[in-house]
Amino acid sequence: MKVVVAHNRYREAIPSGENVIVDTEIAQLTGAGVEVIPFLRSSDEIGDLPLRQKVLLPVSPIYGRAAQTDLSRILTEHRPDVLHLHNPYPLLSPWVVRTAHAHGVPVVQTVHNYRQVCSSGLYFRDGHNCHDCRGRAFGWPAVEHKCYRGSAAQSLVMASALAAHRGTWKTVETYLALTDRIAEHLRDFGIAGDRIVAKPNGLPDPGEPAPLGDGFLYGARLAPEKGLPLLLDAWRRHPDGSLGVLRIAGDGELRPLAESAAADRADITYLGPLDRDGMDAARRAAAVVVAVPTWDDVLPTVILEAMAAGRPTLGTAVGGIPYLLGGGAAGWLVEPDPDALAAALPKARVEAPTVAPAARQRYLSAFDPSVLTRQLLDVYDGLSAKFETPRR
Repeated sequence: MKVVVAHNRYREAIPSGENVIVDTEIAQLTGAGVEVIPFLRSSDEIGDLPLRQKVLLPVSPIYGRAAQTDLSRILTEHRPDVLHLHNPYPLLSPWVVRTAHAHGVPVVQTVHNYRQVCSSGLYFRDGHNCHDCRGRAFGWPAVEHKCYRGSAAQSLVMASALAAHRGTWKTVETYLALTDRIAEHLRDFGIAGDRIVAKPNGLPDPGEPAPLGDGFLYGARLAPEKGLPLLLDAWRRHPDGSLGVLRIAGDGELRPLAESAAADRADITYLGPLDRDGMDAARRAAAVVVAVPTWDDVLPTVILEAMAAGRPTLGTAVGGIPYLLGGGAAGWLVEPDPDALAAALPKARVEAPTVAPAARQRYLSAFDPSVLTRQLLDVYDGLSAKFETPRR
């Protein structure tokens, strides 16, 4: 079987669970004997693009001419069975679905966020959950509130892309919904239930966990919706040093907040942006991983990585986190409220050695890569068998 995996990678300077999942899935598929043809672009490439392509960047979320040309060449040369799409923005555009269909290739998409409807993909703005664009033919609220990259102009382009490709998304043969919440979002968008397959992400087994370290680790993109202000508010309600150490890893717009917190308190350390090896080391040094988004985070990779490494997670009860943690069996669930989080911190510190084995077991039972890869292969096989359009 041949599969084209299409993904616009997020900037490497900012941690992206989606990038990790795509890399992992490619490796798992290759290990299962699938011939994977990666069709990858990176937002890091934008600065190095030729002038002609830079001029066309404002419309790339709608069409992406260079991407369609390159994809057509790949499809003609390799004649794959399936195109598996992850993130199409900004350099690929949803037009890759049309390009694949023009070559008689069916499409499956893993839905990592809510961007069929929401320009930011988060259903979150200005510190609160937001569904203002839901059910609208055009997302004017996204333009008004500058939801995409803080720019009205870029939000207009993204809202235009979503409106232009409403019909495109309806032609995708199979959607992979990471959680029930995503499946509900797709049905609300108008996707028939028989075209939605529930399939979470998985990660390769890193092996037997190292002994628990000490303290807490927060590793995420440093953006408001990821909950760093919430965590710091809760942490400051305890005397300096009473909870052990809080290590913060990542980069983003709230980096000054992390740096200031580390300067103010001896029990907070800012590690800066870390590569994969650096995050592995930071995880081994910790006893508890903290994942406290205030938006409906779909399936945070940081929690998958924590469970695989035998680290329990203190998480907010939003989005896919309750599902990931088995209702709290693999960690602790709290409302996204500073009082609730402050009360849970000392509890998590004391109970970490007892809960850690359950976190590892949750990973082994629900996110084992061999089971998830087999499920993905079944989806591909079914698509390839049903798609009757002759290949060019």
